[in-house]
Amino acid sequence: MAGEPATMSVEVPMWRALTGYRVLTLAYAIGLFLFAYGDYGRPAVGVAYLGALTAWTAWTFRAVSGAERCTAGFLVADVVMGVAGIALSPVADPGNAVGPTLPSIWVAGSVLGVALKGGWRWGGTAAVVVGVANFVEDGDYSGMMLHNVVLVCLAAITIGYVVEVARASERTLAKALRIEAATRERERLARDIHDSVLQVLAMVQRRGTEIGGEAAELGLLAGAQERALRALVGAAGPGAAEAAPPAEADLRALLAGAVGTGERVTFAGPGGPVLLPAAQVRELTAAVAAALDNVRRHAGETASAWILLEDEPDEVLVTVRDDGPGIPEGRLAAAEAEGRLGAALSIRGRLVELGGSAAWVSVPGQGTEVELRVPKGARV
Repeated sequence: MAGEPATMSVEVPMWRALTGYRVLTLAYAIGLFLFAYGDYGRPAVGVAYLGALTAWTAWTFRAVSGAERCTAGFLVADVVMGVAGIALSPVADPGNAVGPTLPSIWVAGSVLGVALKGGWRWGGTAAVVVGVANFVEDGDYSGMMLHNVVLVCLAAITIGYVVEVARASERTLAKALRIEAATRERERLARDIHDSVLQVLAMVQRRGTEIGGEAAELGLLAGAQERALRALVGAAGPGAAEAAPPAEADLRALLAGAVGTGERVTFAGPGGPVLLPAAQVRELTAAVAAALDNVRRHAGETASAWILLEDEPDEVLVTVRDDGPGIPEGRLAAAEAEGRLGAALSIRGRLVELGGSAAWVSVPGQGTEVELRVPKGARV
Protein backbone atom coordinates (compact mmCIF):
# COMPACT_ATOMS: atom_id res chain seq x y z
CA MET A 1 0.00 0.00 0.00
CA ALA A 2 1.29 3.40 -0.91
CA GLY A 3 2.73 5.38 1.92
CA GLU A 4 3.50 2.39 4.14
CA PRO A 5 7.02 2.20 5.52
CA ALA A 6 9.21 -0.50 4.03
CA THR A 7 9.82 -3.42 6.36
CA MET A 8 12.18 -6.40 6.14
CA SER A 9 11.10 -9.76 7.43
CA VAL A 10 13.00 -11.04 10.42
CA GLU A 11 13.39 -14.33 8.52
CA VAL A 12 15.66 -12.79 5.87
CA PRO A 13 18.83 -12.66 8.02
CA MET A 14 18.08 -16.17 9.31
CA TRP A 15 17.98 -17.59 5.80
CA ARG A 16 21.19 -15.73 4.94
CA ALA A 17 22.83 -17.19 8.03
CA LEU A 18 21.68 -20.68 7.04
CA THR A 19 23.18 -20.23 3.57
CA GLY A 20 26.52 -19.29 5.09
CA TYR A 21 26.26 -22.11 7.63
CA ARG A 22 25.88 -24.74 4.91
CA VAL A 23 28.95 -23.50 3.04
CA LEU A 24 31.13 -23.25 6.16
CA THR A 25 30.08 -26.65 7.55
CA LEU A 26 30.70 -28.25 4.16
CA ALA A 27 34.26 -26.89 4.25
CA TYR A 28 34.57 -28.15 7.83
CA ALA A 29 33.40 -31.67 6.89
CA ILE A 30 35.84 -31.78 3.97
CA GLY A 31 38.66 -30.59 6.25
CA LEU A 32 37.92 -33.30 8.84
CA PHE A 33 37.88 -35.94 6.15
CA LEU A 34 41.20 -34.83 4.67
CA PHE A 35 42.80 -34.64 8.12
CA ALA A 36 41.81 -38.26 8.88
CA TYR A 37 42.10 -39.52 5.29
CA GLY A 38 44.64 -42.19 6.13
CA ASP A 39 42.46 -43.66 8.88
CA TYR A 40 39.57 -44.48 6.57
CA GLY A 41 39.39 -48.08 5.41
CA ARG A 42 37.53 -47.09 2.23
CA PRO A 43 38.38 -43.44 1.62
CA ALA A 44 36.95 -43.63 -1.91
CA VAL A 45 33.46 -43.87 -0.40
CA GLY A 46 34.07 -40.67 1.55
CA VAL A 47 35.49 -38.90 -1.51
CA ALA A 48 32.43 -39.87 -3.57
CA TYR A 49 29.98 -38.78 -0.92
CA LEU A 50 31.66 -35.45 -0.13
CA GLY A 51 31.92 -34.72 -3.84
CA ALA A 52 28.18 -35.33 -4.17
CA LEU A 53 27.54 -33.22 -1.05
CA THR A 54 29.57 -30.36 -2.49
CA ALA A 55 27.65 -30.49 -5.76
CA TRP A 56 24.34 -30.65 -3.86
CA THR A 57 25.22 -27.68 -1.67
CA ALA A 58 26.25 -25.59 -4.67
CA TRP A 59 23.23 -26.61 -6.74
CA THR A 60 20.76 -25.82 -3.95
CA PHE A 61 22.46 -22.60 -2.85
CA ARG A 62 19.49 -20.44 -3.87
CA ALA A 63 16.97 -22.88 -2.36
CA VAL A 64 17.94 -21.77 1.15
CA SER A 65 17.99 -18.05 0.38
CA GLY A 66 14.34 -17.56 1.36
CA ALA A 67 11.18 -19.32 2.48
CA GLU A 68 9.51 -18.90 -0.92
CA ARG A 69 12.32 -20.84 -2.67
CA CYS A 70 12.72 -23.48 0.04
CA THR A 71 10.16 -26.10 -0.98
CA ALA A 72 9.03 -29.13 0.99
CA GLY A 73 10.53 -31.43 -1.65
CA PHE A 74 13.93 -29.81 -1.30
CA LEU A 75 13.85 -30.07 2.50
CA VAL A 76 13.05 -33.79 2.36
CA ALA A 77 15.86 -34.37 -0.14
CA ASP A 78 18.25 -32.30 1.97
CA VAL A 79 17.54 -34.35 5.10
CA VAL A 80 17.90 -37.56 3.08
CA MET A 81 21.28 -36.30 1.82
CA GLY A 82 22.48 -35.82 5.39
CA VAL A 83 21.10 -39.14 6.64
CA ALA A 84 22.69 -40.91 3.65
CA GLY A 85 26.08 -39.50 4.65
CA ILE A 86 25.58 -40.75 8.22
CA ALA A 87 24.64 -44.19 6.91
CA LEU A 88 27.70 -44.31 4.60
CA SER A 89 30.12 -43.35 7.41
CA PRO A 90 30.62 -46.94 8.72
CA VAL A 91 31.05 -48.10 5.11
CA ALA A 92 33.88 -45.61 4.57
CA ASP A 93 35.28 -46.31 8.06
CA PRO A 94 34.58 -50.01 8.80
CA GLY A 95 37.06 -50.04 11.66
CA ASN A 96 35.44 -47.04 13.37
CA ALA A 97 38.79 -45.32 13.53
CA VAL A 98 37.31 -41.88 12.79
CA GLY A 99 34.81 -40.34 15.19
CA PRO A 100 32.81 -37.81 13.13
CA THR A 101 30.41 -38.90 10.42
CA LEU A 102 31.05 -37.93 6.81
CA PRO A 103 28.67 -34.91 6.76
CA SER A 104 29.63 -33.99 10.34
CA ILE A 105 27.72 -30.88 11.52
CA TRP A 106 26.54 -30.07 7.96
CA VAL A 107 23.48 -32.21 8.60
CA ALA A 108 22.31 -29.79 11.30
CA GLY A 109 21.75 -27.22 8.52
CA SER A 110 19.12 -29.51 7.00
CA VAL A 111 17.30 -29.65 10.31
CA LEU A 112 17.48 -25.87 10.76
CA GLY A 113 16.11 -25.38 7.23
CA VAL A 114 13.07 -27.48 8.12
CA ALA A 115 12.59 -25.45 11.31
CA LEU A 116 12.80 -22.12 9.46
CA LYS A 117 10.30 -23.24 6.83
CA GLY A 118 7.83 -25.30 8.82
CA GLY A 119 8.13 -24.14 12.43
CA TRP A 120 9.18 -25.88 15.61
CA ARG A 121 7.08 -29.04 15.18
CA TRP A 122 8.54 -29.97 11.80
CA GLY A 123 12.00 -28.86 12.94
CA GLY A 124 11.79 -31.13 15.98
CA THR A 125 10.64 -34.03 13.78
CA ALA A 126 13.59 -33.60 11.42
CA ALA A 127 15.97 -33.42 14.39
CA VAL A 128 14.60 -36.71 15.72
CA VAL A 129 15.09 -38.38 12.33
CA VAL A 130 18.71 -37.23 12.14
CA GLY A 131 19.24 -38.18 15.79
CA VAL A 132 17.98 -41.73 15.23
CA ALA A 133 20.30 -42.05 12.22
CA ASN A 134 23.25 -40.93 14.37
CA PHE A 135 22.36 -43.39 17.13
CA VAL A 136 22.14 -46.26 14.65
CA GLU A 137 25.51 -45.30 13.13
CA ASP A 138 27.17 -44.85 16.53
CA GLY A 139 26.07 -48.25 17.76
CA ASP A 140 27.07 -47.85 21.40
CA TYR A 141 24.71 -44.95 22.15
CA SER A 142 27.41 -42.90 23.89
CA GLY A 143 26.66 -39.98 26.17
CA MET A 144 28.39 -37.57 23.81
CA MET A 145 26.15 -38.71 20.96
CA LEU A 146 23.04 -38.16 23.09
CA HIS A 147 24.35 -34.73 24.06
CA ASN A 148 24.79 -33.71 20.41
CA VAL A 149 21.38 -35.01 19.38
CA VAL A 150 19.64 -33.14 22.21
CA LEU A 151 21.43 -29.92 21.26
CA VAL A 152 20.28 -30.21 17.64
CA CYS A 153 16.69 -30.89 18.76
CA LEU A 154 16.67 -27.91 21.10
CA ALA A 155 18.16 -25.64 18.42
CA ALA A 156 15.56 -26.73 15.84
CA ILE A 157 12.63 -26.30 18.24
CA THR A 158 13.87 -22.91 19.48
CA ILE A 159 14.51 -21.49 16.01
CA GLY A 160 11.21 -22.86 14.70
CA TYR A 161 9.31 -21.29 17.59
CA VAL A 162 11.06 -17.94 17.13
CA VAL A 163 10.15 -17.95 13.45
CA GLU A 164 6.50 -18.71 14.19
CA VAL A 165 6.34 -15.85 16.71
CA ALA A 166 8.08 -13.51 14.25
CA ARG A 167 5.62 -14.38 11.49
CA ALA A 168 2.65 -13.74 13.79
CA SER A 169 4.17 -10.39 14.81
CA GLU A 170 4.70 -9.40 11.18
CA ARG A 171 1.08 -10.22 10.35
CA THR A 172 -0.05 -8.08 13.28
CA LEU A 173 2.22 -5.23 12.15
CA ALA A 174 0.93 -5.45 8.59
CA LYS A 175 -2.66 -5.28 9.84
CA ALA A 176 -1.82 -2.27 12.01
CA LEU A 177 -0.23 -0.52 9.03
CA ARG A 178 -3.33 -1.15 6.93
CA ILE A 179 -5.56 0.23 9.69
CA GLU A 180 -3.33 3.28 10.03
CA ALA A 181 -3.45 3.92 6.28
CA ALA A 182 -7.24 3.52 6.27
CA THR A 183 -7.50 5.94 9.18
CA ARG A 184 -5.41 8.53 7.35
CA GLU A 185 -7.59 8.14 4.26
CA ARG A 186 -10.76 8.49 6.36
CA GLU A 187 -9.41 11.65 7.93
CA ARG A 188 -8.56 13.04 4.51
CA LEU A 189 -12.08 12.33 3.26
CA ALA A 190 -13.51 13.91 6.42
CA ARG A 191 -11.51 17.06 5.73
CA ASP A 192 -12.65 17.11 2.10
CA ILE A 193 -16.29 16.69 3.16
CA HIS A 194 -15.93 19.43 5.73
CA ASP A 195 -14.35 21.80 3.22
CA SER A 196 -16.81 21.15 0.36
CA VAL A 197 -20.03 19.24 0.95
CA LEU A 198 -20.84 20.70 4.38
CA GLN A 199 -20.22 24.22 3.14
CA VAL A 200 -22.52 23.66 0.16
CA LEU A 201 -25.28 22.26 2.37
CA ALA A 202 -24.95 25.22 4.74
CA MET A 203 -25.19 27.63 1.80
CA VAL A 204 -28.28 25.85 0.42
CA GLN A 205 -29.94 26.07 3.84
CA ARG A 206 -29.15 29.76 4.18
CA ARG A 207 -30.24 30.69 0.66
CA GLY A 208 -33.38 28.56 0.87
CA THR A 209 -34.44 30.33 4.06
CA GLU A 210 -33.87 33.70 2.42
CA ILE A 211 -35.85 32.84 -0.74
CA GLY A 212 -38.75 31.13 1.03
CA GLY A 213 -41.47 28.98 -0.52
CA GLU A 214 -40.40 25.61 -1.87
CA ALA A 215 -36.77 26.71 -1.56
CA ALA A 216 -37.29 27.00 2.20
CA GLU A 217 -38.31 23.34 2.37
CA LEU A 218 -35.24 22.44 0.35
CA GLY A 219 -33.18 24.51 2.81
CA LEU A 220 -34.64 22.59 5.75
CA LEU A 221 -33.70 19.27 4.12
CA ALA A 222 -30.19 20.55 3.41
CA GLY A 223 -29.85 21.66 7.03
CA ALA A 224 -30.93 18.25 8.30
CA GLN A 225 -28.45 16.51 6.00
CA GLU A 226 -25.70 18.88 7.12
CA ARG A 227 -26.34 18.07 10.79
CA ALA A 228 -26.38 14.34 10.10
CA LEU A 229 -23.21 14.50 8.04
CA ARG A 230 -21.43 16.59 10.66
CA ALA A 231 -22.32 13.99 13.29
CA LEU A 232 -20.87 11.18 11.18
CA VAL A 233 -17.75 13.16 10.29
CA GLY A 234 -17.24 13.98 13.96
CA ALA A 235 -17.58 10.30 14.89
CA ALA A 236 -15.05 9.15 12.29
CA GLY A 237 -12.84 12.20 12.13
CA PRO A 238 -9.35 12.96 13.48
CA GLY A 239 -8.65 11.53 16.89
CA ALA A 240 -11.26 8.76 16.67
CA ALA A 241 -8.63 6.10 16.09
CA GLU A 242 -6.75 7.09 19.23
CA ALA A 243 -9.80 6.88 21.54
CA ALA A 244 -9.89 3.80 23.73
CA PRO A 245 -13.61 2.95 23.30
CA PRO A 246 -15.27 2.86 19.84
CA ALA A 247 -16.65 6.22 18.67
CA GLU A 248 -20.34 6.64 19.48
CA ALA A 249 -23.11 8.58 17.82
CA ASP A 250 -26.65 9.51 18.80
CA LEU A 251 -29.05 7.39 16.75
CA ARG A 252 -32.00 9.51 17.87
CA ALA A 253 -30.44 12.74 16.60
CA LEU A 254 -29.47 11.22 13.27
CA LEU A 255 -32.89 9.67 12.63
CA ALA A 256 -34.66 12.86 13.65
CA GLY A 257 -32.36 15.07 11.57
CA ALA A 258 -31.54 12.92 8.56
CA VAL A 259 -34.73 10.98 7.84
CA GLY A 260 -37.34 12.39 10.21
CA THR A 261 -37.93 15.49 8.11
CA GLY A 262 -40.69 16.51 5.73
CA GLU A 263 -44.39 17.07 6.12
CA ARG A 264 -45.32 13.39 5.62
CA VAL A 265 -42.61 11.80 7.81
CA THR A 266 -43.09 11.77 11.58
CA PHE A 267 -40.43 10.71 14.05
CA ALA A 268 -40.94 9.59 17.65
CA GLY A 269 -38.28 8.43 20.07
CA PRO A 270 -36.93 8.63 23.60
CA GLY A 271 -36.41 12.00 25.21
CA GLY A 272 -32.67 11.45 25.66
CA PRO A 273 -29.91 10.39 23.27
CA VAL A 274 -29.56 6.79 22.11
CA LEU A 275 -25.80 6.25 21.95
CA LEU A 276 -24.45 3.38 19.87
CA PRO A 277 -21.17 2.72 18.03
CA ALA A 278 -20.91 5.16 15.11
CA ALA A 279 -20.61 2.41 12.50
CA GLN A 280 -23.73 0.73 13.87
CA VAL A 281 -25.64 4.03 13.84
CA ARG A 282 -24.53 4.67 10.27
CA GLU A 283 -25.82 1.30 9.05
CA LEU A 284 -29.12 1.63 10.92
CA THR A 285 -29.67 5.13 9.51
CA ALA A 286 -28.95 3.88 6.01
CA ALA A 287 -31.43 1.01 6.46
CA VAL A 288 -34.14 3.42 7.65
CA ALA A 289 -33.41 5.70 4.68
CA ALA A 290 -33.79 2.71 2.35
CA ALA A 291 -37.13 1.84 3.99
CA LEU A 292 -38.37 5.44 3.50
CA ASP A 293 -37.20 5.33 -0.10
CA ASN A 294 -39.33 2.21 -0.58
CA VAL A 295 -42.31 4.11 0.85
CA ARG A 296 -41.82 6.92 -1.69
CA ARG A 297 -41.35 4.48 -4.56
CA HIS A 298 -44.15 2.06 -3.87
CA ALA A 299 -46.66 3.91 -1.68
CA GLY A 300 -46.45 7.20 -3.57
CA GLU A 301 -45.49 10.75 -2.70
CA THR A 302 -48.76 11.29 -0.84
CA ALA A 303 -48.20 8.41 1.60
CA SER A 304 -47.33 9.24 5.19
CA ALA A 305 -44.58 7.48 7.15
CA TRP A 306 -43.88 7.15 10.87
CA ILE A 307 -40.54 6.30 12.44
CA LEU A 308 -40.55 4.96 16.00
CA LEU A 309 -37.27 4.50 17.88
CA GLU A 310 -37.36 2.35 21.03
CA ASP A 311 -34.33 2.05 23.31
CA GLU A 312 -34.77 -1.22 25.17
CA PRO A 313 -32.35 -2.70 27.74
CA ASP A 314 -30.87 -5.34 25.42
CA GLU A 315 -31.65 -4.04 21.96
CA VAL A 316 -32.66 -1.08 19.84
CA LEU A 317 -35.85 -1.32 17.80
CA VAL A 318 -36.61 1.01 14.90
CA THR A 319 -40.02 0.72 13.25
CA VAL A 320 -40.89 2.34 9.94
CA ARG A 321 -44.61 2.30 9.13
CA ASP A 322 -46.57 3.79 6.24
CA ASP A 323 -50.23 4.08 5.22
CA GLY A 324 -49.71 2.92 1.66
CA PRO A 325 -51.43 0.07 -0.19
CA GLY A 326 -49.27 -2.60 1.45
CA ILE A 327 -47.14 -5.32 -0.09
CA PRO A 328 -48.85 -8.24 -1.82
CA GLU A 329 -47.99 -11.64 -0.37
CA GLY A 330 -44.83 -13.08 -1.92
CA ARG A 331 -43.83 -9.79 -3.55
CA LEU A 332 -40.57 -9.42 -1.60
CA ALA A 333 -39.40 -12.92 -2.52
CA ALA A 334 -40.35 -12.35 -6.15
CA ALA A 335 -38.48 -9.03 -6.27
CA GLU A 336 -35.36 -10.68 -4.84
CA ALA A 337 -35.61 -13.46 -7.41
CA GLU A 338 -35.87 -10.84 -10.17
CA GLY A 339 -32.63 -9.24 -8.97
CA ARG A 340 -34.26 -6.23 -7.33
CA LEU A 341 -32.35 -6.43 -4.07
CA GLY A 342 -33.27 -3.15 -2.36
CA ALA A 343 -34.90 -4.78 0.65
CA ALA A 344 -32.55 -7.76 0.72
CA LEU A 345 -29.30 -5.80 0.59
CA SER A 346 -30.04 -2.24 1.69
CA ILE A 347 -32.13 -3.26 4.68
CA ARG A 348 -31.91 -6.93 5.65
CA GLY A 349 -28.24 -7.25 4.63
CA ARG A 350 -27.21 -4.34 6.82
CA LEU A 351 -29.09 -5.68 9.83
CA VAL A 352 -27.67 -9.19 9.44
CA GLU A 353 -24.13 -7.77 9.37
CA LEU A 354 -24.90 -6.02 12.65
CA GLY A 355 -26.16 -9.24 14.22
CA GLY A 356 -29.77 -8.06 14.08
CA SER A 357 -32.83 -8.74 11.97
CA ALA A 358 -35.35 -7.06 9.69
CA ALA A 359 -39.00 -8.12 9.43
CA TRP A 360 -41.86 -6.88 7.23
CA VAL A 361 -45.50 -6.87 8.30
CA SER A 362 -47.90 -5.80 5.59
CA VAL A 363 -51.67 -5.93 5.19
CA PRO A 364 -53.04 -5.07 1.71
CA GLY A 365 -54.80 -1.73 1.89
CA GLN A 366 -53.49 -0.92 5.37
CA GLY A 367 -49.81 -0.14 4.78
CA THR A 368 -46.49 -1.75 5.62
CA GLU A 369 -44.43 -1.92 8.77
CA VAL A 370 -40.68 -2.68 8.85
CA GLU A 371 -39.12 -3.70 12.16
CA LEU A 372 -35.35 -3.30 12.49
CA ARG A 373 -33.84 -4.93 15.58
CA VAL A 374 -30.19 -4.67 16.64
CA PRO A 375 -28.90 -6.12 19.91
CA LYS A 376 -26.71 -3.80 21.94
CA GLY A 377 -23.07 -4.70 21.71
CA ALA A 378 -23.63 -6.21 18.26
CA ARG A 379 -20.68 -6.53 15.92
CA VAL A 380 -19.97 -3.59 13.61
